[in-house]
Amino acid sequence: MADRHIEPDSPELRARWGNWAWTPDNAAKAQEIIARYPEGRQRSAVMPLLDLAQRQVGAETNTQGWLPIPVMEKIAAQLDMPIIRVVEVATFYTMYNLVPVGRFHVQVCGTTPCMLRGSDDLIKACHQRGMKPGHTTADGLWTFTEVECMGNCASAPMVQINDDNYEDLTAERLNTVLDALARGEQPKTGTQEPGRHTVEPVGALSSLTAMVSENHDYRGEW
Repeated sequence: MADRHIEPDSPELRARWGNWAWTPDNAAKAQEIIARYPEGRQRSAVMPLLDLAQRQVGAETNTQGWLPIPVMEKIAAQLDMPIIRVVEVATFYTMYNLVPVGRFHVQVCGTTPCMLRGSDDLIKACHQRGMKPGHTTADGLWTFTEVECMGNCASAPMVQINDDNYEDLTAERLNTVLDALARGEQPKTGTQEPGRHTVEPVGALSSLTAMVSENHDYRGEW
């Protein structure tokens, strides 16, 4: 997540985003999303519409995207909701950015498993690139946030950058990922450990060894 305060409403903000509207493709997507919900329950579409809007803003600004108040007002009007209800959702879920962010939102997990596996080194590597918690670098490339557990404890330490997770990181491996992104390339996502596919044990299996080459039903052996 980026900074959790809402970007203040202002004439400048209204001038930039007051006339915001869906692109034709996203307008069709928004209608398709709303149609998934039963009559009278269309307000349940608020979360996917906020995500869609954030992605459109990101495409328009070459960033990960964020949710200006006028954009949230458009969604509130479309779903016939009080704007405060939309803001409540956007401020509760950290997947929504409430202030402008950079092209790449670097979220480093600092919770215990990642910390024990070296997340402090990842944070230091980010700092050495000029990243500061809750801020965007002057070139607009990086927004940095330290976050709580994102569920990749078996392949810690990990970093989420926009929609992708990068796992089994060291400072050197993270710098390789960041360098590739800065060059406009798409680095390998997931684990960065050579020879590891997902979160299977590194090295030989120590349990469930009968399942190395085929499925095996252990239930009769318990």
